[in-house]
Amino acid sequence: MKIRIKGNSLRYRLTRSEVEHFATEGVCKEVTNFGDDHLTYVLQRTAEYDVFATFKNNIITLFIPEALADEWTSTDRVGIEADNGPMHLLLEKDFMCTDATTEDQSDNYPNPLAR
Repeated sequence: MKIRIKGNSLRYRLTRSEVEHFATEGVCKEVTNFGDDHLTYVLQRTAEYDVFATFKNNIITLFIPEALADEWTSTDRVGIEADNGPMHLLLEKDFMCTDATTEDQSDNYPNPLAR
């Protein structure tokens, strides 16, 4: 799972196996260690009706309503986008890059723009 933060925009990208894990478990979590401290980022299903995010105790959590989570994980839908207060939130399936990269992309979704 990858995150991108720019200003008040937060984007999560998940590989195929991470989407499958989220579909069955309802949660997906990663931890980045900074030596003395760490940042945890979580994708979590919620019974709430809105997409929203929180940041508490070095944990960023993106909450996705159950119905949207079910649709996203079981269809070709690429992303879920929402504005929640000052935050722009986006959840996406991670596609293979079309340019040269050293990152392992074997678990990414095929890029529809690739020829």
